[in-house]
Amino acid sequence: MSETSIYGIYELALERVLDNMLDILDEYQAKCVETMGSNGFEHITYRIKSDDSMREKIRGKGLPENEESALVTVKDAIGIRVICSFVDDVFEVVDYIRNLDNIEIIDEKDYIRHAKSNGYRSYHMILAVKVPLPDLHGDNPGTYYVELQVRTIAMDTWASLEHKMKYKKDIANQELLVAELKRVADELASCDLSMQTIHDIIKKS
Repeated sequence: MSETSIYGIYELALERVLDNMLDILDEYQAKCVETMGSNGFEHITYRIKSDDSMREKIRGKGLPENEESALVTVKDAIGIRVICSFVDDVFEVVDYIRNLDNIEIIDEKDYIRHAKSNGYRSYHMILAVKVPLPDLHGDNPGTYYVELQVRTIAMDTWASLEHKMKYKKDIANQELLVAELKRVADELASCDLSMQTIHDIIKKS
């Protein structure tokens, strides 16, 4: 591991930005409990990509191994995953984020309505977050990037399993495994829709 972080003096800023985003999500959760009497999401996982992981990603992309690549070109130094109970909850979180001040959506991919060919489902957003800290280009407020993924419990369960299988070596019947994972993904998506329907009926009654 390199003695000097790829993030340089901006590593503490990344921690501040992550804390700021977690505070925003905590506020959202509190509003949901206050107005609807229930959680807006089940739980959150988060990380700042480790020095080794970021360097490996940068090298894989053929980029210079420097702060510009780590903080600006590659936009997932900060990663947050929001896990929800229901599909509608996912899109309500997305809408909340979309309407926040000082946050701009740079890119988004709806893998829920448009699932990947292997069955993967989730909602991805790349956010440019303005914070009262200097950034690499000398701006203050500065801009830092966050990768946000929002998905249901079922989607997260499948993604975790698929991730583990992806890195297993010498698995027999790879084609069968891929087909089975796709089938399970579709079944879980169907369960998500059924659970959403039941949830809607309960809310209306």
